[in-house]
Amino acid sequence: MKIYLHAFAMCQSMFCAIPCPWQVWDEKARDKMLLFLPLVGLEIGALWALLAWGCGFLGVPGPVRALVLAAFPYLATGCIHLDGFMDVTDAVKSCRSPERRREILKDSHVGSFAVIYLALVLLAQFALFQAGEGPVWLLTLIPGVSRCCSALAVEALPPMSTSQYAQREKRKAHIALILAMLLALVGAGFLLFGKYGFALVGCLAGYGLALRRGYRSLGGMNGDIAGYSLTLGELAAVAVWALL
Repeated sequence: MKIYLHAFAMCQSMFCAIPCPWQVWDEKARDKMLLFLPLVGLEIGALWALLAWGCGFLGVPGPVRALVLAAFPYLATGCIHLDGFMDVTDAVKSCRSPERRREILKDSHVGSFAVIYLALVLLAQFALFQAGEGPVWLLTLIPGVSRCCSALAVEALPPMSTSQYAQREKRKAHIALILAMLLALVGAGFLLFGKYGFALVGCLAGYGLALRRGYRSLGGMNGDIAGYSLTLGELAAVAVWALL
């Protein structure tokens, strides 16, 4: 049991900017960290939904509300997934050979494609929250679904040779458990929010399309591709949530 508590604390510290009171690192728990990624997502989602409810309760002006809600999921993760989004965008949009794309992916410099597409993502997120009035508590589930997708992709897909997950063994039990969590979250979305549950389907579709692009362009899976796909998957979910 202790090893799973360590895995949760490690996952919280690595993938979330919300302070974790328990600082621990246990190499034996490392391969179990991804099991708790959806839980960290639900934590971020609950705060996101609470923030949306609070803005409505306090009568916060629409543009301010949109700015706060658009920025929160990025700030709550320390922009770690946006960093992956920018790295992969630069690599994929370069239209170079796979080898050169992987070099660009690891380049610490920021390219013009990353800046342009980051601006578009942020503007789209802001506009959707300005226009949309979907059920605020559905926001709880979106980060959980997107992180289930990330955990599944990392667990199931062959990694890039330079990835931190290159030596990770595939565990069918982990994949089955994460898949069960994903199905439960999507089912809960439809059960609790009716047609707005399609926002979670939008998240799956957006994540899948982005994952396909990044994975095929770079010839393997890594954390940057997970962040890239997560960013676009959550944006797709917010789009469906706002426009239904």
